[in-house]
Amino acid sequence: MAFTCFQVLLMVGMLVTGSINTLSKKAQNDCIASGYPVKSGNKTTSDPHQFNHPWFQTLIMFIGETVCLFGFCAVRRRERLALQEKVGDKPEESSSETPKQARIFQPLIIIPTICDLIGTSLAGIGLVYIDASVWQMLRGSIIIFAGILSKIFLKRKLCGLHWTGMIVTMVGLVLVGCSSVFKSEHNSSGSHTLIGIILILSSQLVSASQMVIEELFLKKRNFHPLHVVGMEGSYGVFLMVVAVLPAMYFIPGSDVNNSYENSLDALYQIGNSPRLLAFSLLYLLSIAFYNYFGLAVTRSLTAVHRTLIDACRTILVWIVDLIIYYSFDKDFGEPFDNSYGLLQVDGFLFLLIGTSLYNQLIHVECIPCLRKEPQEMKTIVNPRGHQNIQDSDGDEQSSEEDEAQPSERTRLLKDRDG
Repeated sequence: MAFTCFQVLLMVGMLVTGSINTLSKKAQNDCIASGYPVKSGNKTTSDPHQFNHPWFQTLIMFIGETVCLFGFCAVRRRERLALQEKVGDKPEESSSETPKQARIFQPLIIIPTICDLIGTSLAGIGLVYIDASVWQMLRGSIIIFAGILSKIFLKRKLCGLHWTGMIVTMVGLVLVGCSSVFKSEHNSSGSHTLIGIILILSSQLVSASQMVIEELFLKKRNFHPLHVVGMEGSYGVFLMVVAVLPAMYFIPGSDVNNSYENSLDALYQIGNSPRLLAFSLLYLLSIAFYNYFGLAVTRSLTAVHRTLIDACRTILVWIVDLIIYYSFDKDFGEPFDNSYGLLQVDGFLFLLIGTSLYNQLIHVECIPCLRKEPQEMKTIVNPRGHQNIQDSDGDEQSSEEDEAQPSERTRLLKDRDG
């Protein structure tokens, strides 16, 4: 199919902002800056150290998601203006044609917010121990957890193509994980890499659970996707500021002032390093724009296009990391491992094929059990995030009235990396 300039712009915007999301988050971890002043005897010192604050990065992510509420308010305003133009000089018809709009604050959204908080934080901790490209690839494991959980709790039928895609994806995950562990053994950090892999896989299990919860409790309530993302961000900011970050400060650990994570130290580091501040702002803005572009791509094109863009995002993150390391600054990016780099390439190809099979982008008509069923519902999973998007292969001749229904918008529930 031929794409319009606007559609190409949306796809490029989603690809670029999604890649910036991952790269800027990893770049924050690679930054070294002075932090919270520590009293040592009669002196107050502030030694430069790495920015190791995954829970604070979760707060930044939630702030970025909160920005989506402004977009949601703009959508509602545009709908009201369109309705006023349609009604014209007949105010008596306005009340009958005005659709019932949900309240902005929805307490039920706090449930997936907690899942988002846990999943993003676990993924952020895992990113500390592994490269950004491996991190991005391992997040493709969400289709395995989403498929199994949707089978158990949503009673969704999985055909042979789905199960084959999940098995191929699992092979790819093993290859990517092995390449990362083997490479880290040369640096005596194999155990840390294994911990990072386990944390990322755990985060994807939580994110898949969030998808199931959102479909069980939010899909039938006709919430706009920007509404859900924005409210998750708002509740997330509140939970992080009131409960999580203070708890991390007082829990004993190896961070500054013997805290598990010292958020004051994170603020001092951001204030003392313009580069770290720039990466933090990039991460925040990329979260907001990635959510917008992801939703716009799904509406303007299809969820299948969104899946393909996410696959391209993975390889783009890897390429940019290699370019940064070899051409600009060896403190950032990642080198290509001559011993196990090809194993990572093979793992990526298996992940790409597995994701394509699961989302029925590849037709295997020669094998009866892997043929695409005409009326089958398929689950499109966004590796960044947590919302599942459903699309039907049949009944393509939908009317304009069906497209305007709120249920059509809510089945496009989205993407919250970071």
